[in-house]
Amino acid sequence: MSQPFISICIPAYKRIPYLKRLLASIEVQSYAHYEIIVSDDSDDDTVYNYLQSLSTPNSIQYFKNSPALGTPANWNAAIAKAKGDWIKLMHDDDWFSSKDSLQKFADATLKGPKFIYSAYSNFIETENCFQPIHHRVSQLQKVLSQPLLLLSENIIGPPSVTLFHKSILEKYDERMKWRVDLEYYIRILNQKKEIYYLEDSLINVGVSESQVTNSCINVPSVEIPEGHILLEKYGTKPLKHIIVFDAWWRILRNCEVRSEKDLTQFGDTQWPDCILNMVQLQSKFSSALLKNGLVSKTLMTISYLQNILQSKL
Repeated sequence: MSQPFISICIPAYKRIPYLKRLLASIEVQSYAHYEIIVSDDSDDDTVYNYLQSLSTPNSIQYFKNSPALGTPANWNAAIAKAKGDWIKLMHDDDWFSSKDSLQKFADATLKGPKFIYSAYSNFIETENCFQPIHHRVSQLQKVLSQPLLLLSENIIGPPSVTLFHKSILEKYDERMKWRVDLEYYIRILNQKKEIYYLEDSLINVGVSESQVTNSCINVPSVEIPEGHILLEKYGTKPLKHIIVFDAWWRILRNCEVRSEKDLTQFGDTQWPDCILNMVQLQSKFSSALLKNGLVSKTLMTISYLQNILQSKL
């Protein structure tokens, strides 16, 4: 077998119907210079037995993790096995939307940037419908100027919509599970000021109740420690951008953080004054009132101006 140009890396866990759908979408791709790597975190042989039942099981490189690594360590493990020039991480519940998806990704590698991503469609499992996700190029330019804007809106999307060159050695931070892809993108964008966006929707992203999102979003025990990691890595300077400041305001509001104790209960951590100031102001108002959009936005603006005037940012 010749050296693959693209490594399709699949971190898998039991879900055979999803994995079957993904592999079927790979099989029909018009582009053929790829390898398939499956890194299996299942606690049984479900995935292995399914792959062995295929007509050409040896065409897939299979690796069993024992014990299971968990996400995102399993993502990193799959990527570490890649031999291709370009890495295409594909979650097992996502799939290519058309037979020329991989060809379009391969063509984009000639554009120059080492990090590529495409538009995509969310597939809402419960409603059996597709929701196209696109963004304006102007949004990308803003994110390139301040990568922490992704905290407000992750315009890139999930890892399955990305393709990156093997020269990018960054790994997913295994301490995180909710904002792990966002933090990974921020690190890359801080280094690579040039990325390429494919406006065609090339990936279908499965959205179901089994996803990590449902067990993490607005959950203080997840959101607060991961937020602290972001502050440790990138400091408070990005909060000078009011949209980043607003993103933090919403995190604290949605997690109903009412005191410094609510922040430190998840670890012996020091929090910057600007965050403590936000908490202090929010604590003066009821959670119900803070959920009023106009009230919340007005108070956020007041908090932002106070922090600027007090040189807390």
